[in-house]
Amino acid sequence: MVTRRERGTTIVLLLVIVAIISVGLLAALPIWETQVRRESEEELVFRGEQIVNAVRLYTKKNPGQFPASLEELFKKRFLRRLYRDPMTRDGKWDLVLQNDRIPPRGTGAAARPPAQILVVAEESAGAVGTPRLIGVVSRSTRTGIRLYNDQDTYDRWFFYLGYDPKSSPEVVYYDQRDQKK
Repeated sequence: MVTRRERGTTIVLLLVIVAIISVGLLAALPIWETQVRRESEEELVFRGEQIVNAVRLYTKKNPGQFPASLEELFKKRFLRRLYRDPMTRDGKWDLVLQNDRIPPRGTGAAARPPAQILVVAEESAGAVGTPRLIGVVSRSTRTGIRLYNDQDTYDRWFFYLGYDPKSSPEVVYYDQRDQKK
């Protein structure tokens, strides 16, 4: 038979064990969050590069033409799936469009860095006229754990056809949001 004293000791021991486990979990939480962000950053780079590769294949198959949307790349089978932005809750990208008002540098525009790019919200691309999709950029303004092409915030991690980190084009934001200045 268990005495009252033994029951009390068991409950106290159980509470100490729960407290120790809780402290351990609290200590592990930042490490776990950092690991999840690192994996999301890797996924952002992978998905961005997949979209750029799809645009490259599209322009190779359709010389002088660019896709108008990510859906077009998917429907015409240049993308296996519609990748979502892993850094935002809604998964929507900002699209990087070739600015038709500024001619590309040199000849062979599809492979050369543009002098100016237009960044537009995915849902607003139809308002641009004839969008010429060349890539994507995340909407998230959070600071990354690592640098990507010497940029620290996700909304500066550009993925587009002809990107050259040594020669950054002028970035024009269509339908600007306050955080994009």
